[in-house]
Amino acid sequence: EAFTTIHQPPSEAARQAARHRLVFDEFLDLQLGLLRRRQRQRAQAMADLPMAPMAGTSDLVTAFLALLPFQLTSAQERVLQQVRKDLQVTAPMGRLVQGDVGSGKTVVAIIALLEVIAAGGQGALMAPTEVLAAQHYHKLCTWMVQLHVPVALLTGSTPERQRQAVLRDLETGAVKLVVGTHALLEEPVTFFRLGLVVIDEQHRFGVHQRSRLLNKGEAPHLLTMTATPIPRTLALSIHGDLEVSQIDELPPGRQPVTTTILTPGEREQAYGAIRTVASHGERAYVILPLVDESDKLKLRSAVQEHQRLARTVFPNLNVVLLHGRLTSGSKQDVLEAFVSGKAQVLVSTTVVEVGMDVPDATVMVIEHAERFGLAQLHQLRGRIGRGQAPSRCFLVSESQQAVARQRLEVLTRSRDGFEIAEMDLRFRGPGQVLGTRQSGLPDLALASLTSDGTVLEKARDAAKLLLKEDPQLRTVPQLRARLDAQNKRLASASRLN
Repeated sequence: EAFTTIHQPPSEAARQAARHRLVFDEFLDLQLGLLRRRQRQRAQAMADLPMAPMAGTSDLVTAFLALLPFQLTSAQERVLQQVRKDLQVTAPMGRLVQGDVGSGKTVVAIIALLEVIAAGGQGALMAPTEVLAAQHYHKLCTWMVQLHVPVALLTGSTPERQRQAVLRDLETGAVKLVVGTHALLEEPVTFFRLGLVVIDEQHRFGVHQRSRLLNKGEAPHLLTMTATPIPRTLALSIHGDLEVSQIDELPPGRQPVTTTILTPGEREQAYGAIRTVASHGERAYVILPLVDESDKLKLRSAVQEHQRLARTVFPNLNVVLLHGRLTSGSKQDVLEAFVSGKAQVLVSTTVVEVGMDVPDATVMVIEHAERFGLAQLHQLRGRIGRGQAPSRCFLVSESQQAVARQRLEVLTRSRDGFEIAEMDLRFRGPGQVLGTRQSGLPDLALASLTSDGTVLEKARDAAKLLLKEDPQLRTVPQLRARLDAQNKRLASASRLN
């Protein structure tokens, strides 16, 4: 009936009602497929859960909270309650925590890890880069030493003797918490009792990498985090087999960042701001999209710009260069110089997008800003404004197109990562927002992730209710047959790579 009506609608109201029904059906199929996948995973894992359901707050977590110099925000408390509820059932947790830069996701993850450790399990925290893994490790050490929780770091740069000691301690259970990179996925890594896997910036890992780490334990809990918010409609479409939580509140005291769009001829405004903050002992980032010059793309590169800035623009400042091709030792030397203040300007690619926490960095200049997505620009901007001083972000755009200017103006008006992600989705569509990671996103004939979010939420609720009352979908054989036929496509909808 809906198909007939939408092609020959007797009225506009009838057309809208028919479209609503067809959109609902599309989303229902999608959500049922994803939720059935999650249902099967949980059923297979329940018998293998490495520890009993947890109840209440452990003494270890109480001691950790006493060490914090701040109170948790209401958003952190809300998400923490959701995580605790997951840990109190007999099936492994699968949850994605989205939160803006600086919203306090890591603290929530640490509390979850400590609950698991207090219950006799081990925890693993995996980060996409050695820089971020090392930062997590050093921050954790300051707390874990006081809590008497053994913690280790395992990356590709870990010396062999130290690496063997870490592997041995993980297998015997002497190490309760390990922080690492892709090195945690390697074959020699085995755990005594892996209870919780936390994956930071999870969009940088493929589903197969995620599975490899999970397979190192007997059905461990999974908590994934991202500081690159994507709209909830998109999250429910590609992460539908995970529950989605949002930390949508920043701790008090975060300094707002003033964002300004510049043309190439106005760069001196940004350079003047860098000289001013450097004279006050503060620091600045200059972000470039490429490491080296490209014949195909007429863009400034980090190597080229570092030489120019150091020689002609800031001859009296120490300007250092960071990019992904440097050795681990070189990266560490550059970061130490910048963090300590020996270097005042860091020229970098987007390798600083996550993990950099330098409170004295108060200026950022992003070259070719039109080449970046809004969410990525917001993520980069989050590297400043982390201290007590006001901060400024300059977006240098070479594009003459009005739509490019309109996109960038969103950042001058908003500091809300979720609002910015929604606008990014409207401007570029889900395919471009996800980039190459969109390979598993299902095709939708009528439904729109930008305008049908309310219908998607209703369809997800209906799918949950249907599976609760009829887990095998025996009462709707046609629907079950259709979902089985589409299983490969639907299963791939949650892939990130």
